[in-house]
Amino acid sequence: MKTATLASIALAISISAAHAQTIGVSMSDLDKFRTALLTGVVSHGQTISGLKLVTENAKGDNELQKQQVQKLIADKVDAIILAVSDGDLGPQMTKMAADAGIPLIYINNVPSNLLDLPDNQVVVASNEKESGTLETKQVCTLLKGKGRVVVLMGEPFHAAARARTQDISDVIATPDCKGLQIVERQAAYWSRDYADQQMQEWLSAGVKFDAVIANNDEMALGAIRAMKKAGMPMKDVVVAGVDATDDALAAMVAGDLDVTILQSAVGQGAAAVDAAVKLIRKEKVPRENNVPFELVTPENIATYLPKSQ
Repeated sequence: MKTATLASIALAISISAAHAQTIGVSMSDLDKFRTALLTGVVSHGQTISGLKLVTENAKGDNELQKQQVQKLIADKVDAIILAVSDGDLGPQMTKMAADAGIPLIYINNVPSNLLDLPDNQVVVASNEKESGTLETKQVCTLLKGKGRVVVLMGEPFHAAARARTQDISDVIATPDCKGLQIVERQAAYWSRDYADQQMQEWLSAGVKFDAVIANNDEMALGAIRAMKKAGMPMKDVVVAGVDATDDALAAMVAGDLDVTILQSAVGQGAAAVDAAVKLIRKEKVPRENNVPFELVTPENIATYLPKSQ
């Protein structure tokens, strides 16, 4: 399915007029991971008889996403799966859905009002304490506990970016990794191009480093692209990301990427749909639903090549 067709689609799977259920899916944007996330939702939805999915892409515009959610509510969908870029939008989205009595499932990004969610609103995500911790511990191991590190962060207001960045600092504070030093840290907004630009600036400024720790694979790949353009031997630097995207796994096979962490878009998508269906049926669903992260390295990559998305 092409990305362009994912922005606004309606899927009807074996729907009967008497039992059809409609789930609205609102995506903040459709970068590589979020596209995979949406594909995971749609693919699992196709396996459930009598389910209709209506999806929207806000293209990075928070106000547009609010309008799209309002439209889904006005259209009387039975549940909403919501991927927000900014967890601080949670209180507004929660109130809109709660006022309408519509179950709401936050996917991938934890809302700032997590502890205040009503019973018919839940979160499906991966525990970010695992992602940055697994990533940084592996970098520490590869550097034997000593070295200079640059950090590429995602969107500053995204819960995952905050957590993964804090994980890096927490690991470096441990006895085994206290020899690591963060020499630069900048936001590149999950973007390959922004990370490429940021790395070019660091290299032009003469910043010396032994490792790049990125909050996601796209930024890790952007850093790799910039370093290769500058003629920097990739064997001289450890590069780590998160998501285990197809492009990242290809970079690992090529010897450019050393560490990535599988964040299962398929797992999160399927779990979100299942949670939505249960909430529609008035069944109880835990407030937090965790899809585990997994460490991917050149040593075990063969296991992950078929399940990267």
